[in-house]
Amino acid sequence: MSGRYQREQSVALAYVALLGTLAVAAPDFYRGDKVRTLLVGSAPVLVAAVGMTVIILARHIDISIGSQFSICGVAAGLLAKMGLPMPFVMLGSLLCGAGLGALNGILVAGLGLPSIVVTLATMVTLREAQRWYQQGEFVRNLPAGFQWFGLSQSAGQWLTVAVALVVWLASAWGLRYLAGGRAVYAVGSDVEAARLVGIRPRRVVFAVFTLMGVLTGVAALLNSIRFADVDPNAGMGLELQVIAAVVVGGTAISGGRGTLAGTFIGVGLLATIGPALVFLGTQALWEKALQGAIILVAVAADALPGRRRRNAPTSLVTP
Repeated sequence: MSGRYQREQSVALAYVALLGTLAVAAPDFYRGDKVRTLLVGSAPVLVAAVGMTVIILARHIDISIGSQFSICGVAAGLLAKMGLPMPFVMLGSLLCGAGLGALNGILVAGLGLPSIVVTLATMVTLREAQRWYQQGEFVRNLPAGFQWFGLSQSAGQWLTVAVALVVWLASAWGLRYLAGGRAVYAVGSDVEAARLVGIRPRRVVFAVFTLMGVLTGVAALLNSIRFADVDPNAGMGLELQVIAAVVVGGTAISGGRGTLAGTFIGVGLLATIGPALVFLGTQALWEKALQGAIILVAVAADALPGRRRRNAPTSLVTP
């Protein structure tokens, strides 16, 4: 296998093996609407994971994504409840996410604070502010045009999946072919080298955090329209799920290396683990433990090759 895409290929093989096991041991998994339900549930996670991939490629992290997700979902619900047309509801969710992402970007890029500290602080602050404002109450009595964008359930489900795929494809194309995408890789690989070739790292970091917020707003909207009411706690645990999908998909936690193709496979693998445990007769409570273990294994897999290179003996004789 190609060394460059070895992780992506390994994860793809693991996913194929899991699907094959389900086909043999639990064929009911593929019957009815179970696969479509899995795809619809994974669509918001995929969109959020796209943003997290870009963040990690730039050698940063955003663990406030769950809190942002909850706030954007509630904002969409409240705007719809006010009677605004769906296009304005969508715009409101995206602007809310952009504002929250830009806040993280200002603190990290503008003030030079560590992203793990900043996003931990904003995660807690936003979550408690949401809890104070909403008091744990669902946003109810939404207009009929909110759920599934006013379409039938089947059409709305496929539209949700299509939107997530378009976001993923557009982002993958942008990372590969646009100057901004190459700048993200450059900053994540070596900030000083990126600066020397004319890239402004602080602008790139601010941009990726803002993009993360916009995509979180999209993900929150895709999640909220699935239900008759908006749950203010919908984003709880999302950060673990998204980071696990990105890292297991081959994106190096140290930045500068990874692909959205790997993220796509990682999202699919982790989304399938929970239902697979149920169909294989194992308690679904193990799903979170498996996600944590996957992060640990993936990070260790990135760290070991670098340690081997550092510890390798070097010749004192120049050939």
